[in-house]
Amino acid sequence: MESAETRPADAASDARPDRHDATAAGPLTPPRPIPWWAYLLIGVGSALIGLLPWIVTGMRLPLQNLWATQTLPQDMPIALLPFSQYMLTLIVAIMVTGATIAGIVVRATRARRPRSGVAAALAGLLAVQVVAVVQSAVLVEAGLEERSESTLYLAALVAIATLSVLVGVLVMLLVASAPKAGAVVGLSIAAVASVSWFTGLIAPRGLVPTTDLSWALSLVRWIPPVIVGAAIAWAGLRTVGRVLAALFGLVLLWVAPALVTGVSNAAGSRVLAKDPQLMIEYAVDVFGMALTMPSLVVPPLVVAVVVAVAGLVGRAIVRRARNAEGSQPPGQDAPGAGSA
Repeated sequence: MESAETRPADAASDARPDRHDATAAGPLTPPRPIPWWAYLLIGVGSALIGLLPWIVTGMRLPLQNLWATQTLPQDMPIALLPFSQYMLTLIVAIMVTGATIAGIVVRATRARRPRSGVAAALAGLLAVQVVAVVQSAVLVEAGLEERSESTLYLAALVAIATLSVLVGVLVMLLVASAPKAGAVVGLSIAAVASVSWFTGLIAPRGLVPTTDLSWALSLVRWIPPVIVGAAIAWAGLRTVGRVLAALFGLVLLWVAPALVTGVSNAAGSRVLAKDPQLMIEYAVDVFGMALTMPSLVVPPLVVAVVVAVAGLVGRAIVRRARNAEGSQPPGQDAPGAGSA
């Protein structure tokens, strides 16, 4: 196991704030901690930002195939989450994106973060997300027909929403307080979930025809590889853990789009809704086909690698320039600049 003395400088400093030379600037005064309740608000605010793609739609519950009464779209009740088999990816994106934002803010303020900061931010995040899941589940249960299919349908939606909350908790903890390798894993998960979040924000369901914004929606595809590549460049590849995290991010870019394609196609079919086993088989078949489609798989991987390489090269250039500047004695010209 590496000691603090043998680890690379950037790895050893990963868990502590940067410090200036005390001999030149005098004794350091510790930064004043941010109060714990501010992190509670950070968690609440992050969860609300995660909900934005749903909030902008008006939050009317989507029409349900198993709804007990005939209801117009504008007469559906207000739900805090888009509980529908056609919006599963948006539910995941809402939870994970909110958690990611909280994690980034908590990590960025770690120099002034109190010991309870992570826990307070997590409590604020969960307070909003758990309430959203419970309210939506109770609302949908009250309106569905009393049939076994309704019970199965609601159970599936609650399970997916709950799993999304748990994944969001994992992502937040990794991004907020894990070493850089763990943060890259968390950011990679967030990156693949961000597609539905940005899509929902750019073209809110039922408000803007997707054909009018096709050019903007086509750009959303490139957001995950850019995020993954930037995360790899930020963390670097100087430890085994960071290399493995980078590989995880690239594999996720390969597998996740195919998985989303398979699940979306299967869950969005009314014909398959009455046969769960056939729905699963169809999802697996579509997943397998999408996993081997070069047009779907190769471009995101290429973009991620290009962004990562560009970032790593840029970091190396900056580091070399700083080292050269730091190794030059004060008041002495650079070699060859007029010295005898």
